[in-house]
Amino acid sequence: MKFDLRVAATAAALGALMSGTATAQSVRIVGIGASSCAQFNQEISQKPAAELTYLAWAQGFLSGALLRAPKGVDEDLDLLPSSFPLEKQAHFLRAFCAENPTQDYMEGVHALYQKLKGPPA
Repeated sequence: MKFDLRVAATAAALGALMSGTATAQSVRIVGIGASSCAQFNQEISQKPAAELTYLAWAQGFLSGALLRAPKGVDEDLDLLPSSFPLEKQAHFLRAFCAENPTQDYMEGVHALYQKLKGPPA
């Protein structure tokens, strides 16, 4: 039961973060996605397969945020639209971290979520 409450609390915080009612500073993110962009850049340059782990974390995080979004918020959001396939999302995150090495990988994931919410590319 304790685990379920922690999962629910974390998911609620993620939903608030993605809907713009919270900031990254008010939510403690855990897992590989909490790494800095500099660390992400270094890891994928040394071991390209590591990017899959980061991308899997990002997809899970985005899915959790979407599931916990308040009613009426992002209900029809497609996290994998044909106009922005997984390869393009991975490129977006690589480019974000290459351009912003002092930020966290999570900031790139948040930027990706905002891009997915925007008009189709």
